[in-house]
Amino acid sequence: MTRTVQGEVASVRGRDVGFLLFLTFLNVINYIDRQLLAAFANWIVPELELSNTQFGLLTGLIFIFFYAIMGLFMGALADRVNRTRLIAFGLGFWSILTAVSGAARGFVSLAIPRMFIGVGESILTPASVSLIGDRFPERWRGLAVGVFGTGVPIGIAGSMFIVAYLEPYLGWRGCFYALGGLGVVLAMMMLLIKETPRHQVITHTLETGISLPAIIKTLKTLIAASPALGYTVLGSIIFAFVLGAGTFEQLWFVEERGFDRTEVARITAWMAISGGVIGNFIGGVGGDLFLRWTGIGRPTFLALVMIILAPINIAYRLVDGDSIWFLIGIFSVFFQLGCFYGPAFATIQDLVPANARGMMTGFLVLMIQLAGVGIGVTSGGVLIDWLQSSGNDSPYSTALFIFTLISLISIPLFLMAGHRFERDRQAVQAQYSEKA
Repeated sequence: MTRTVQGEVASVRGRDVGFLLFLTFLNVINYIDRQLLAAFANWIVPELELSNTQFGLLTGLIFIFFYAIMGLFMGALADRVNRTRLIAFGLGFWSILTAVSGAARGFVSLAIPRMFIGVGESILTPASVSLIGDRFPERWRGLAVGVFGTGVPIGIAGSMFIVAYLEPYLGWRGCFYALGGLGVVLAMMMLLIKETPRHQVITHTLETGISLPAIIKTLKTLIAASPALGYTVLGSIIFAFVLGAGTFEQLWFVEERGFDRTEVARITAWMAISGGVIGNFIGGVGGDLFLRWTGIGRPTFLALVMIILAPINIAYRLVDGDSIWFLIGIFSVFFQLGCFYGPAFATIQDLVPANARGMMTGFLVLMIQLAGVGIGVTSGGVLIDWLQSSGNDSPYSTALFIFTLISLISIPLFLMAGHRFERDRQAVQAQYSEKA
């Protein structure tokens, strides 16, 4: 049994912060690209004559299946190859296909590039989180991952800003072309950045192949060694159900809450960027401090946030669009999403040996996207179509309310993950690492 030990960086350097901000910007572009189809729902659905089920497939399984499955392999690959070049390849690949999506004339011509966009985008998160784990010490890892995670709400907001401010000039197709061109330029810039040395504890006790059997064997070993890891993954899946169903929110705002499609895109953008960014910092810093002060894992902090916000998130689905609680609810949803990122992904970094972190991150993304968001958006589309055909007066409100309640099941799972965290971390370190 061979173990390799290297020292962890003791402090945060200015160039590390700069690199983190660049990765975060790429994550912004990633989520703008991913959410642009949903943001333009009120344009694309009628123009291409899509049903809710077809739209759910385009934003759900057609994209997510390839994104999530390939993310598992890309995570394993990120543990073994030059990660900055891998990111550059993925960014360039998905950006070219985004531009191609702008020329779509129907369901099929939009579905084909969406499949392969998922392949390119699957690279960014596993490779980036692995890089962050090697650049930042454990005490600041939750914050660092949280900063990277701000790309999610800023990207979602960015897609809405594009709808509100660029669509009148470029049209929805022109926006896809412009975003694709920007991504190609950023990919060329990424090629100029050197790889980060893998400074963390590295073990060779795990299976090192990137075949599916080797990956499955490694994942089973890691989860068996840490129940907290399993609870975190399962809680994240259930948390993500409502994120998938939330794809239909722009249609809900217009169809059942009476908003103008451009006006509500602008409102959502500001709520996403304010609530999401604040949530990411609260989740990152709060999770780090909670762990440091109590010794209880970061997922417990996330569970406490969800408990506090639950009444607001439930009321949000029931009140009228002109109620102040409706606006507070939009803010709350993005704040809670922001709080999720740091505690969940930092927990993965803490409970997994360095040479399997990319793989485990890819697995978490796989489960969140395929089992969580994918099921949420696809079943949400089917449920909304069924409710409409059954004569339900508010099918979007009903479906979103149901998925909001389901997401609350993740709270006890995060509580159990936090309770087991310290015990599991010590067990994993004893099993896989040896201090020099």
